[in-house]
Amino acid sequence: MRRLPRSLRALIPLVLTTVTALGTTSPVAFAAGTTVRLPVLKSRLSDGAACAGASSAVASAVPWEQHSLGLSGVRQRGSGAGVTVAVVDTGVSQQAPTLKGRVTAVGGAGVDCVGHGSFVAGIIASAPAKGVRFAGVAQGARVLGVRGTDEHGVATAAGVAAGIRAAVDAGARIVEVSPALVQGSDALTSAVRHAADRDALIVAAAVPDAPTTAASSPAPPPQDYWPAAQQGVLSVLDVDVAGKRPDGAYTPRSADLAAPGDGVVGPGPKGTGHFIGSGASLAAAYVAGTAAIVRAAHPDLTAAQVARQLTATAYPADVPRLDPYAALTSVREPAAGAARAHPAPAVRLHSDAAGERATHRAVVLAAAGAGVVLLVVWASVVIPRGRARNWRPARR
Repeated sequence: MRRLPRSLRALIPLVLTTVTALGTTSPVAFAAGTTVRLPVLKSRLSDGAACAGASSAVASAVPWEQHSLGLSGVRQRGSGAGVTVAVVDTGVSQQAPTLKGRVTAVGGAGVDCVGHGSFVAGIIASAPAKGVRFAGVAQGARVLGVRGTDEHGVATAAGVAAGIRAAVDAGARIVEVSPALVQGSDALTSAVRHAADRDALIVAAAVPDAPTTAASSPAPPPQDYWPAAQQGVLSVLDVDVAGKRPDGAYTPRSADLAAPGDGVVGPGPKGTGHFIGSGASLAAAYVAGTAAIVRAAHPDLTAAQVARQLTATAYPADVPRLDPYAALTSVREPAAGAARAHPAPAVRLHSDAAGERATHRAVVLAAAGAGVVLLVVWASVVIPRGRARNWRPARR
């Protein structure tokens, strides 16, 4: 048989990986034609635990979440250059290789013992590295590290509120907030209003990250979490490779957007290796990176207009799924003198039907992709043979 061109051979493992991954829930990083087992990065350290170290494992292929978001096409049209994205989390390591030289820290937030804030910042803005296909959404953006937790990752309303204010006052146009608190406060409400007054978009995790220990208690019933539930905040929910909520995940009463957040790849606070993590905070990182690209490409849009752009161009579902390419390329110029408004109303969570529809779409797309590959294989082999044998189409 005639050997297929390199570009065609590369499509086959991608399709097979897509089909295989749909029914898989094991904590591995999916990529084109391969799976990579990575150490899990936690969002909180227990008392006395050592700081996160370097990972020796590297995700050399494109992870599933970046394939599903079509980031290769997005990066050709925008990089987020000129936009500062604040990460209100456990800090952002200024020594992380793919972020080095592009991180400004508030106070002591340049040191990240937990590693979670560095992971989030890496999803947002990691620079490309040789031999590694993982990279940040907005590679041209700058990162502002702000500590919204203590050194072990424990957050309070006062700490998060102070972090939001510090991020806005330092000039951040996008503020990613990882902690999701069971109770708000007047200080937190005031900080969110301060961000709106300064035209800074807050992108927050709609729920806390689910506990990773085997003895974890069952998830509580749906409830509001803060600051995500506050008016004017873009709240983000995490979904897995099949478009469903992970088992045991917390559920909010409502959310604005959904994005990949279960079993996603990111860097640690040191070293060139990668970790794997899960949670709405990681999904919020993908939305924050997309928002940075949109703001850089369309600087006339206000923060509220960017929020509406992200929700209006998302894939339809109970909780709309983020579509970075559509958000970037389908922007309409705002009307002259358009008033700044709040983001679109949140979508209520009714059932798991959205996940089922997402899975169905993924299966259809995977099957269609497999069909395309087979068709191309057939054309590249049969047509040349036919020409060699002087085949011609039959006349009427």
